[in-house]
Amino acid sequence: MFVENYGPGVMERLGLTYEALKSVQPSIIYARIKGFGLTGPYAEFKCFDPIAQNAAGAFSTTGFADGPPTMPKAAVGDSGTGMQMAFAIAAAYIQRLRTGEGQEIEISMQEAMTYYMRTYVSQTEGWGESVVPRNGNGFGFSASDLYPCKPAPDSDGSNDYVYIILTTSRMWDTLCTAMERPELTVNPRFVEDAGRVEHQEELKDEIRNWTRQHTKWEAQEILAGAGVPCSATHDTYDLFHNPHFEARGFIQHLDHPEWGAIRQLGWAPRLSGSNVAMTAAPLLGQHTAQVLCDDLGIEAEEFAKLDAEGIVSGHRSGLSG
Repeated sequence: MFVENYGPGVMERLGLTYEALKSVQPSIIYARIKGFGLTGPYAEFKCFDPIAQNAAGAFSTTGFADGPPTMPKAAVGDSGTGMQMAFAIAAAYIQRLRTGEGQEIEISMQEAMTYYMRTYVSQTEGWGESVVPRNGNGFGFSASDLYPCKPAPDSDGSNDYVYIILTTSRMWDTLCTAMERPELTVNPRFVEDAGRVEHQEELKDEIRNWTRQHTKWEAQEILAGAGVPCSATHDTYDLFHNPHFEARGFIQHLDHPEWGAIRQLGWAPRLSGSNVAMTAAPLLGQHTAQVLCDDLGIEAEEFAKLDAEGIVSGHRSGLSG
């Protein structure tokens, strides 16, 4: 298998095209990630993660109604495209097991990101109209929004918020009960969803009055515990010191040869029939000696000469004893 995501034309200039490698290994699976694909009027355009997201419409749906399009901060352009490519490689590998034949795989980052925009794209008719207006932190339902909370003693308040989504009248009733405000459930302005939409700013003020009395963790515990879909706003510090992640083993505690004890994000999928232990990333050249000497049979003296001349870079400790 061969995977590349260089800019347009690089592999061709290097002479490492699919046809060239296939002549050496006919069953090769040759995977190519390009910003805009190998064909079409955009094929020669360079691309990075935010470019792909903008070209797929993600900027146009992010931000507030009275503001410009805004860049989402999640790196879905790179990682999301890579995940789709991984599925494609797995499919090509299964086909090779059945037929013995390899193939070339191509994926456009723009197209991969457009797939993730499907719920917004589907709201337009034939892609011929502008997408739904930007609505900030709203989610299309009356009370769905980001609510300020009481800052914790060690917090500057910048991320002290809780996000709440309410999609049904039952969820609204549950929220009112959790806030110990049962009278809101019989308020004529809020009984029906249409009324909650019409009076949503007044409704949100009622919720804000409650959330401001609690830290984001208290609000999450109370509301989520009652069955209200919500989440405290987790910043990057919160994620690496998250008790839920720790309990599930998603935060891995590893020893790095240069940095010592480190925390590393684990792997989200859980496979009941297999478990691969996570290790720290290797240092540059850490396994060069092992690959060249142990796997390819180069003598230690020859490796030392190559290392001394700067042809390869490796550590003698990489040799297995």
